[in-house]
Amino acid sequence: MNRADTAPAVTVVAADPVTDPRWRALATGPDAGLFTSPPWIAAVCGTYGFTAQSRIAVDAAGAPVGGVAWVTVDDARGRRLLSLPFSDRADPPVPDTATWDLLFDDLSAGETAPYTLRCLDHSPAASGARLDEVGAAAWHGTPLDADLDELHRRIASQSRRNIKASARAGVRVEVRDDLEAVRIMHGLHVRLRKNKYGLLAQPQEFFERIWQEFAPDGHCHTLLAIVDDEVIAAALFLEWNGVLYYKFGASLQEHLQVRPNDAIYWTGIQQGLERGLRLVDWGLSDLDQPGLVGFKRKWATEEHRLLTLRSGAVERTPAQQEFGDTLGGLTRLLTDEAVPDDVTARAGALLYRYFC
Repeated sequence: MNRADTAPAVTVVAADPVTDPRWRALATGPDAGLFTSPPWIAAVCGTYGFTAQSRIAVDAAGAPVGGVAWVTVDDARGRRLLSLPFSDRADPPVPDTATWDLLFDDLSAGETAPYTLRCLDHSPAASGARLDEVGAAAWHGTPLDADLDELHRRIASQSRRNIKASARAGVRVEVRDDLEAVRIMHGLHVRLRKNKYGLLAQPQEFFERIWQEFAPDGHCHTLLAIVDDEVIAAALFLEWNGVLYYKFGASLQEHLQVRPNDAIYWTGIQQGLERGLRLVDWGLSDLDQPGLVGFKRKWATEEHRLLTLRSGAVERTPAQQEFGDTLGGLTRLLTDEAVPDDVTARAGALLYRYFC
């Protein structure tokens, strides 16, 4: 499928963002992020059975100049287009708003289902008139543009004290690249989401697919905070395009007094610096979680709004609304403290695909 822009030198083509080399070129270009990378899209689609699509703007020589990727979901909650499901954000790798508008017009031609995109507030997609803002979150990052001593001085004084307190308490952080560490991380993740938030967790298969996609290149790192041989906190970090991404984190609430998360964050910064990366991306924080936002602010020197943008109204049929209500009720039942963690984990594997 080709379509000429008003500038004939630019055309739009359809492509598979997992396998097409033109998409990989865009995904490794300036400011391109983890969540539009081929390995991340492959992990999401492989876990949930989605088929990713993309549109790429190419110049007269066939070189890619911009693109957008998405997944069409059509299930009991209705038909919807998502860029991209189960991703913090999916800023389209486009150089300007004009290129974004061209791509979006092609994406949406003949499509009546709502389209949702989450991106940083300075993305060209946020400047166009095609999408309406329907939500916002916070994003934080730590540029690795100084030596370790200077980076230590930049973090909040409370965080520096917590790092010392963690060391005094005997917390040590292991940096591991093996699959078993990922599985340990997932177990803590299930417990935290269940006990603190009353939510299901993504299935272990998703974590394993992430490892399979990123570990061969040495780009999947699990940090385990350990006291007396017990893992009390863990975080999964991924590398892409010169950035270290903090993607998942979990800890045991009864051990927070020894500050294991501070130890993990500081180790993450050190790892990013040692690997020659340019930024640690601390990811999305919902604005209704001020404690999490405040914690990340102690470590980050950059903060932006992360916008949820949408075209088209989300209109639920009575049957779709009933399914959503039932899904909420099942979640509450399956995250009750009386339910064993392994049952809650299996429930997440069955039901999580409907939460996108």
